[in-house]
Amino acid sequence: MPVSDDFAENGILTRTIPGFHPREAQRQMAKSIIDIIDKQGVLIAEAGTGTGKTYAYLVPALRSGKKTIISTGSKALQDQLYNRDLPTIIKAINYDGNTALLKGRSNYLCLERLDQQMLSGGDLEAEVLSDVMYIRQWSTQTEDGDVSRCHSVAEDSRVWPLVTSTNDNCLGSDCPRYKECYVLSARKKAMDADVVVVNHHLFMADTVVKDTGFGELIPEAEIMIFDEAHQIPDIASHYFGQQLTSRQLFDLARDMTVAYRTEVRDQVQLQKSADRLTQMVMDFRLVLGETGYRGNLRELLQGGETKRFLTLLDDALELSYDVMKLSLGRSQLLDSAFERATIYRNRLKRLIDTTIPGYSYWFESYGRHFLLAITPLSVADKFRELIKSHKSSWVFTSATLSVNEQMSYYTDRLGLENATTLILNSPFDYQHQTLLCVPRYLPPLNQPYTAKRLATMLTPVILKNQGRCFFLCTSHAMMRGLAEEFKVSLPLPVLMQGEMSKTQLLQKFVSSGNALLVATQSFWEGVDVRGDTLSCVIIDKLPFTAPDDPLLRARIEDCELRGGDAFRDVQIPDAVISLKQGVGRLIRDVHDYGAIIVCDDRLVSRAYGEVFLSSLPPSPRTRSLEKTMEFLSQRAQHDVIQEISDS
Repeated sequence: MPVSDDFAENGILTRTIPGFHPREAQRQMAKSIIDIIDKQGVLIAEAGTGTGKTYAYLVPALRSGKKTIISTGSKALQDQLYNRDLPTIIKAINYDGNTALLKGRSNYLCLERLDQQMLSGGDLEAEVLSDVMYIRQWSTQTEDGDVSRCHSVAEDSRVWPLVTSTNDNCLGSDCPRYKECYVLSARKKAMDADVVVVNHHLFMADTVVKDTGFGELIPEAEIMIFDEAHQIPDIASHYFGQQLTSRQLFDLARDMTVAYRTEVRDQVQLQKSADRLTQMVMDFRLVLGETGYRGNLRELLQGGETKRFLTLLDDALELSYDVMKLSLGRSQLLDSAFERATIYRNRLKRLIDTTIPGYSYWFESYGRHFLLAITPLSVADKFRELIKSHKSSWVFTSATLSVNEQMSYYTDRLGLENATTLILNSPFDYQHQTLLCVPRYLPPLNQPYTAKRLATMLTPVILKNQGRCFFLCTSHAMMRGLAEEFKVSLPLPVLMQGEMSKTQLLQKFVSSGNALLVATQSFWEGVDVRGDTLSCVIIDKLPFTAPDDPLLRARIEDCELRGGDAFRDVQIPDAVISLKQGVGRLIRDVHDYGAIIVCDDRLVSRAYGEVFLSSLPPSPRTRSLEKTMEFLSQRAQHDVIQEISDS
């Protein structure tokens, strides 16, 4: 039976999956994927919300019988795909191949590092030491070492970096607990599997680093599928660049201390040089100033004070390198630390040399930590080579890849000019299910009083809708300002991102039934709330990346040097894709309805606003909040009448 027949009216999916309804767009996507698999080509498919793209790529991949790697945007989506969607299709088509879920090594307990922490426990804070003891107990019960299953320790606990490994600090085959390694076990399972589910970060890390184990999976895979593929260009840029973080340096100093206290006790200089390195890292963080800030590294290094402290940090790293060199061969932990120190020395010198063109040089300060980074302005050449080097079929899919019905922005960024492209519109009835409102009399953007004015203006709408609303913000400052205002003015539950984990927030939002969730960043995509629980999405303004973002500035400069229009060619396409993601939170099911409110006059007053509007679903438009409230009320009344008649 052809794969496309699986999606027919009387196909196997209709017969075996409760609630499955055939969709022509889904069938078309599946057929296109079959064609790409047959000719080992590249397909870029934008499938609007409701197309059913997950089933559309799972069925052809499993039916083909070929080794497949499926990569998705986050660990949460990875778990959802592996635990919900994949088993459904396996059961429906009676697939008998093996599957595996593979996460990054930081998701697995490292028994050797746990042992080291137990030996040096006296050096840990009481809270962290308590968590170490809980983990020790859990380690005797777990089979796969997946830290997400250790429920007695909080997922944001400071203990996890101490008892999990990184590519930098893993001892590899020299590790005393190598044969018991959970990462090794997970990778072996993945090697033997026919279908492996990973996430983009893991895929790109493996592609760049070629870490032992998983690196061997890539050449063997005959089909490569990337869901939420709009994230790939930015993630690829991150991994094709170089970074040095305070966490890496703290970890290095910590391992030096552990080695001194457990195996090389006659080398007191290890402790002294580790202490000096720790101090210099903390001093450099203080010099960077405010937290949550991202800036240009080139400009930063022009300041004499900053450059002086960076030189002191470099000296401290050199000292650690020289001291460790004296004790090589006496401790596996110390030998591994020495190798990392070698890499970090070279990396720091590369970061300081900001004269090499074609890169963005930037830094970020957050809490007690910092990050120094260089990022290539274009990954097109490297990604093109990646595709050419693997004789596989490649599928890139997402609900948000095109800008103004064109794929060129995406294909140019990844160097995939010869790829087959497909745009499938959502099957949802946006004309009757949704309303897009750009309110009149909006306050000016980016003013101290903007949050207060917006809250006052939109409170009646939120009350009329009985909550059931997401307010998506383009900055943390706006999010905090709005949440503060709404908590005072609304007699409804007001939730804010950061108050608890993302999963807990969504659970509370759904269980409340009348809540307002004020959020930013991570809630713009990958969030699936169906039904009446969410019937209004408000966006504070068009999501242009902040102009002082160093990577954006570097891309703008590069675009201008090439003779392009940076605003048209870089800033607008980025913002369009982000807005499409935010708007996509509203309609998740054929029976959903609701209003989208974008609080930005530029959508209707500027010529480029039409690019945004033509990229959004075809919703009726209004500028009246009264009509918006009327629309929400009518739909709510219609649903009540429908419920009564059904009963």
